[in-house]
Amino acid sequence: MSHILIVEDETIIRSALRRLLERNQYEVSEAGSVQEAQERFSISGFDLIVSDLRLPGAPGTELIKLADGTPVLIMTSYASLRSAVDSMKMGAVDYIAKPFDHDEMLQTVARILHDRQQAATAPAAAPRGASTQTGAAGESGSGNSEIGIIGRCGPMQDLFGKIRKVAPTDSNVLIQGESGTGKELVARALHNLSRRAKAPMISVNCAAIPETLIESELFGHEKGAFTGANAGRAGLVEAADGGTLFLDEIGELPLEAQARLLRVLQEGEIRRVGSTQSQKVDVRLIAATHRDLKTLAKNGQFREDLYYRLHVIALKLPPLRERGADVLEIAKAFLARQGERMGSEDLHFSRDAEQAVRLYTWPGNVRELENAIERAAILSESEEISAELLGIDIELDDLDDDFEAPCAPLGSAVSTSNEPTEDLSLEDYFQHFVLEHQDHMTETELARKLGISRKCLWERRQRLGIPRRKSSATG
Repeated sequence: MSHILIVEDETIIRSALRRLLERNQYEVSEAGSVQEAQERFSISGFDLIVSDLRLPGAPGTELIKLADGTPVLIMTSYASLRSAVDSMKMGAVDYIAKPFDHDEMLQTVARILHDRQQAATAPAAAPRGASTQTGAAGESGSGNSEIGIIGRCGPMQDLFGKIRKVAPTDSNVLIQGESGTGKELVARALHNLSRRAKAPMISVNCAAIPETLIESELFGHEKGAFTGANAGRAGLVEAADGGTLFLDEIGELPLEAQARLLRVLQEGEIRRVGSTQSQKVDVRLIAATHRDLKTLAKNGQFREDLYYRLHVIALKLPPLRERGADVLEIAKAFLARQGERMGSEDLHFSRDAEQAVRLYTWPGNVRELENAIERAAILSESEEISAELLGIDIELDDLDDDFEAPCAPLGSAVSTSNEPTEDLSLEDYFQHFVLEHQDHMTETELARKLGISRKCLWERRQRLGIPRRKSSATG
């Protein structure tokens, strides 16, 4: 069992992160500062250290020197993202923005520990640019270890060929595909296989940042540029200088910010909000969306000139329902990873469960598949995962006669209780909670109550078709 040290001065965040990691079979210790961590523990004896950047006394980056080779994952807010990038230059293994999504944190922790284990057993096995990250498009495999995505079907093999051709260039790339198909993994593969692999890749979900703050977050601002701007700050574009900027859900970017972004692409320079001076930046842009930007451009909702600047190279990710046998291979990879987390490496699907995985259309794509498998593995009382535990809506006639009835379909088990029950799936609970409370809660309050980030809340709204009501307060 991997032993993780959390160094965070905010008790609520520290406790929540500890519970999250312990639920996923990690041994966890905690401290509120670097000094406390030094006094209580042998810092180099941990498998991973997760630390806030800003702490009382010494900053979290001080742990990098004290860890003596143990990987340090830095947590930071968007406001200090520039410092997080600097911390990576000082030796941090990675950074994660707060408030973090639980799935993102678990995936990052699992990837770092996996890489550490591989380095210990075969230190020269993989080049620095290679990626072993797992996530929304599956684990590395099927002869594509340098890309890090499972895919034997024709459309995915075609995609991999394009990634290998496009990655070494500095061309802008537009990744298109439904929510949950793994667009960020494709962006990560493009970055890792490029000449910019050793520089930072800054990922931004354009829908997760309030419209009033998006320009300041992306392009930075000068002191006094607006109320509350007590000091000048670099933006995310500037933080990505020399590396890659990944803008997820770029279709949600306001028109004013689109105009500034166009200048970055055309002139290679930015101007902070409130500044009269421009500065040069060297950034490769990768954008992603599940929306039809061409139609948005025709309707005046997206700048046409920016669309053509982005559309230099377009990569299309197929939905999971069109990937044939890949579905089961990805499912088995997720189950194996979940088994490692839980210390139960013999987890396997029943024959009926394999049939259900292949036949279900997975409207939420690979993200839905991963969540279903994680839930099934946690609830299973044996090493065999049954079709019923997957909790998906599948026609019984499509399965063998001895297939047992699955759980109720999404939306059919809504309860008036504010707590999930055995008959209420996690997605049902989410849908019910949001519909019940969105009229009197802001998006920030909803996300906090659900224990997820605003980005995750927005993504689940999109996947489940729950629009934000105009009458509700905005977070």
